Amino acid sequence: MPKMKSHRGAAKRFRKTGSGRVKRARAFTSHMFSHKSQKQKRNLRKPELVSKSDYKRIKTLLPKTKK
Repeated sequence: MPKMKSHRGAAKRFRKTGSGRVKRARAFTSHMFSHKSQKQKRNLRKPELVSKSDYKRIKTLLPKTKK
């Protein structure tokens, strides 16, 4: 049986935490910053955990990561 391969697009976008949950970057961070408040821009820099329903799909794309 061949090796399981990680989905390379997903591997570049998601990281596992120490407890096994999945981190992701936030959306709305690429352009049009003039109408966003400083507080909103500051909070968009912080990583977010993937929701429970999305985690079920993402864990099939990342079989090689631990936990």
